Amino acid sequence: MPHTLYAAPLSLYSGKARSYLDWKQVDYTEVLSTPDVYSKIIIPNVGRPVIPVMQKDDGSILQDTTLIIDHFEASEGGPSVYPETPRQRLAALLLECFGDEWLVIPAMHYRWNYNEEWVYGEFGKTALPDGTPEEQYATGKERGSMFRGFVPMLGINEATIPAVEASYEALLADLDAHFALHPFLLGSRPSIGDLGLIGPLYAHLYRDPASGEIMERLAPRVAEWVRRMVDVKEPLSGEFLPNDEIPETLLPVLARMMSEQVPYLAKVAEMFGEWLAANPETEIPRAVGMAGFTIEGTKGQRIAAPFSLWMLQRGLDYLASIKGADREACEAMLRSADSEALLDFKMPARLKFENHVLSV
Repeated sequence: MPHTLYAAPLSLYSGKARSYLDWKQVDYTEVLSTPDVYSKIIIPNVGRPVIPVMQKDDGSILQDTTLIIDHFEASEGGPSVYPETPRQRLAALLLECFGDEWLVIPAMHYRWNYNEEWVYGEFGKTALPDGTPEEQYATGKERGSMFRGFVPMLGINEATIPAVEASYEALLADLDAHFALHPFLLGSRPSIGDLGLIGPLYAHLYRDPASGEIMERLAPRVAEWVRRMVDVKEPLSGEFLPNDEIPETLLPVLARMMSEQVPYLAKVAEMFGEWLAANPETEIPRAVGMAGFTIEGTKGQRIAAPFSLWMLQRGLDYLASIKGADREACEAMLRSADSEALLDFKMPARLKFENHVLSV
């Protein structure tokens, strides 16, 4: 009996999970996350409407792409998406956090400010797969409006949009230069970093038609990488670069994470520490207020999400676990990418994500 992935084509994180499962050759069946699936399977097991959700062949439930990936990394064996060498492993973990938690900004901007009418139809195809186009659009607009409402909370508004677009186009240029030399971030094998980037860069920024045209025009090699990631021709194949090499072409991508995301995460950590001190027995909310951020010199405010700290914690844990020459090599890599701030990053508490809940 195969595992079951409850997902949807338009879902950012579904794309990440699907890309991994196909490369890993996991035996699974994908089932569309219709309202019936939400009411009968997802909400009773997870407690909230979220995808993707993996129901394992024993009936147990996994939610969150990182936990899905880590489960099958442990259970399936074979080649891993986690590099074994220190600099590559750290870089891959950081880039997963960058893709998962930061590139949602351009992903949501381009979806809702360039593709809004089209995406209502996509929501409708998920909610009413057998409906007419008119019925799908009407239902999709009703359901999709909630997601449209998230856009301002992510810091996307008239003042920040020019900077969001400038940053995204610069990222595309950096990635396009990198993929001119390497098929994936760290060689000929996809890493957990590639999987972090594929979520936003596939489901929203490649698959949505208007933003897909922008990617094809500005960064055709990034579009080719997207196709390699989602249409897996050679599963369980490829190698990471020898000698723990971090390509020079990858450093600008890491530097962008450090200049944009890490200062925001430092503010979130500060705010979460203050919230935790005042609410020690309270379930951690999705956000603890609005935190400032800066993109391309433009300042904005977006939700301060503690879950992003859990994602960053994975890379910080790995950095803390290595000593001696390996530690020195990682510190040198971080400095070369203007990433010294990570060396002194202060987490307010140790976070856990268990039983579909974030806790300390």
